[in-house]
Amino acid sequence: MRDHPHSVMIFAAGFGTRMGALTAEQPKPLLPVAGRPLIDHAISLARDAGIGRIVANLHYRAEMLREHLAGSGVILSEETPEILETGGGLRAALPLLGPGPVFTMNSDAVWSGPNPLRLLAEAWEPARMDALLLCVEKDRALGHQGKGDFVIGEAGRATRGPGVVFSGVQILRTDALADIPQNAFSLNLLWDRMLTDGRLHALAYPGRWCDVGHPEGITLAETMLEASDV
Repeated sequence: MRDHPHSVMIFAAGFGTRMGALTAEQPKPLLPVAGRPLIDHAISLARDAGIGRIVANLHYRAEMLREHLAGSGVILSEETPEILETGGGLRAALPLLGPGPVFTMNSDAVWSGPNPLRLLAEAWEPARMDALLLCVEKDRALGHQGKGDFVIGEAGRATRGPGVVFSGVQILRTDALADIPQNAFSLNLLWDRMLTDGRLHALAYPGRWCDVGHPEGITLAETMLEASDV
């Protein structure tokens, strides 16, 4: 069915500057958490959810990620000469992802609880949604600083404001990406259009989520995973 996602974009191109010295010689998606590179955690979730097409974008230390992912079945979208941010990177990968809505996920988060991609797929209602963002209550969001990104309102409609934290995982339609003139841009531009139309929705995650975008997040994520195994 064209209105249901069958592919996932894993964002793995960033410089990982918040990680400091840890990413001086390797890309953030290869940093180990609980004995596995971050990107492998994301790939496992995608496979567990039955997603047949997995695409990852590369830029910083691309050769190291290319070597790590060789033979994995993950399709690579290499951003050269410039990095394209989330919106530009997703648009550049559309020929690899195929038609229809897609999942996107960041590679610098770890989850404890139900598979986030499965939850989104079950809640996706294409007749009334252009995007469905998976968000986390602040007390379930480890390693995250800030007041939150969205408020979930009536019928799951999302508005911007202090409330739940966007987890980096979503389903969204990609058609309107073609209308954005910039080469490099954030998916916030696409969300703004969906907000105006009342078609940006959000879902609260019932488990726990850890932001591994900074060094302290590695220890927090490993502690969270150990607790979930008890």
